[in-house]
Amino acid sequence: MSTPTTAGHGIALVAHDGRKSDLRDWARTNRHSLTQHRLYATGTTGRMLNAQVGLTVHCLHSGPLGGDQQIGARIVEGDIDMLIFFWDPLTNHPHTSDVQALQRLATLRNIPTAYNARTAQYLMTSPLMKPNHDTTTTVPT
Repeated sequence: MSTPTTAGHGIALVAHDGRKSDLRDWARTNRHSLTQHRLYATGTTGRMLNAQVGLTVHCLHSGPLGGDQQIGARIVEGDIDMLIFFWDPLTNHPHTSDVQALQRLATLRNIPTAYNARTAQYLMTSPLMKPNHDTTTTVPT
């Protein structure tokens, strides 16, 4: 998988197994907008979005194998401007502490976060999501 271009914002895409089809459907609806940004995803989710939606996604490790932590590191490094994380609140996950750490970092770094399709849609359609909009000057961190 090739690394995304430097245009647009960095968007992290994560989905638990029970929510992958929801994220896939949302990504299909927003495919055109998503292609204007740098996309990062945990491994299985990223490969699915590449194969089934045709997006160019920089795939990290699977979530339970460190992918959530890799996304967190990219948040700290300033590569991620938005987190879309379709998590499954009805299923226990062995890497819950990693998920909580990712959520904590996103909150501390003032990263807009969506946990469902409606919130993700609000974020993607915001005027702040124009590819060349500098989000660092909008809200102090």
